[in-house]
Amino acid sequence: MRVLVYDRTCLVRRGWLTTPWAAGALLYRAMRRLDAAHGATSWDDALTWLTTLREPITELQYWGHGKWGRALVAEDSLDATAIASGRLAPLRSALAPDALIWFRTCETLGATAGIDFAERLADYTGARVAGHTYIIGVHQSGLHGLGPGTRADWSPAEGLADGTPDAPQRAHWSQRTAPNTITCLSGAVPDAWFARRRTGT
Repeated sequence: MRVLVYDRTCLVRRGWLTTPWAAGALLYRAMRRLDAAHGATSWDDALTWLTTLREPITELQYWGHGKWGRALVAEDSLDATAIASGRLAPLRSALAPDALIWFRTCETLGATAGIDFAERLADYTGARVAGHTYIIGVHQSGLHGLGPGTRADWSPAEGLADGTPDAPQRAHWSQRTAPNTITCLSGAVPDAWFARRRTGT
């Protein structure tokens, strides 16, 4: 199954984006890009819903807010600590072989923390992980991906406007001419944008 989870809590602040995300989910389903969608109020809500699906998940997109190394539902953060705690064990069990987890969120794969999160998540789940290094909107820049056992081939400084990779402060907005840019209407991560460099090479 190809599924979407989006943040259902962004109604009166933080951009008022729940309505466009919900509308986008309807559009994607009409375009036959999705089989199911769910508006979540927390990551526990999202993970519980994913375990109710009757078929293995081949693609999971998350639409919400993010920061470096984190994807947020309201203030609930999905990050490297969720991997270490075993919180994502239900997700790992629900995924099909070679599944894709795609964070369509701002900055989640940016800076040192974003790269660490992506590598840990791919290794833990056995899935391919994709996401962005820029603030995203209609244009969505800095799209990269990697698979289990693969290490990032993009710079941890990509997308940074202020700060350093180890102490990021502000990201650039996406724009058409920025690296690895798609639009919100694009439905796939290009194969060429997945890292090829393997562990130990």
